[in-house]
Amino acid sequence: MVDVIHRDLRGVESYSPGLRPSAMSASKANTAMTIAESVFRQIRQAIVEGSIPAGSKISETELAKTYGVSRGPLREAIGRLEACSLVIRKPNVGARVMTMSSSQLLDIYFVREALEGMAARLAATHMTDEEIDKLRELLSQHGNEIEQEQGQAYFQKEGDLDFHYRIITGSKNDRLINLLCNDLYYQMRLYRCQFGMRGHRAPKAYSEHEHIVDAIANRDGEMAELLMRLHIRSSRKNIERMLKNPDPNATKYPQPLNL
Repeated sequence: MVDVIHRDLRGVESYSPGLRPSAMSASKANTAMTIAESVFRQIRQAIVEGSIPAGSKISETELAKTYGVSRGPLREAIGRLEACSLVIRKPNVGARVMTMSSSQLLDIYFVREALEGMAARLAATHMTDEEIDKLRELLSQHGNEIEQEQGQAYFQKEGDLDFHYRIITGSKNDRLINLLCNDLYYQMRLYRCQFGMRGHRAPKAYSEHEHIVDAIANRDGEMAELLMRLHIRSSRKNIERMLKNPDPNATKYPQPLNL
């Protein structure tokens, strides 16, 4: 039997008396996994929100100091960020936060049009009535946000507060969820910070969202897919116009940092 002291991300110690060696090994492994997951989420959020800007060099030493963790969990977290394509590693150069080009962005929209259309079709079959009611509640909140922004922007929070995210998870298709939510989703959020998202399409986008929810609620998968594809296609065309005529007042990333 061995007494174990755990240390959290803030350096606070907790005491676990009398663990057997095998249990102690499992405890250490679980703690390491928890730390790696926590650091992964924190760094991902910092990248998406622009606190760690696009193009910044990833320094394990600085990040370990910033987040108060050892190299092991940190390297695991960085590996997961590479898998999400938020961090790019090049031989003899090192790892940097990805910088998304306009062509890469438009490629994502073409993929989203196909996959999210499929997700909407599946959601019409698999979402429960309660999930659809919550989706309507979310839209109502978004409507209030649009009014507050006077129709100039349509900002959506991360995760289950995001309209598209809920429909994707509502498809109940694990492969689609993994492709869209664990990869493209965070690249899209990175884009929103990198290029700025202000525009005049918010009221129309909101109306399109309402029609998509109506189709899902009516269990009309074919209509839900069509409306979702048209919605994302309209967004892509709007972005193409914005890229040709950028808004000088749009909020963008600060300059890259060597982190």
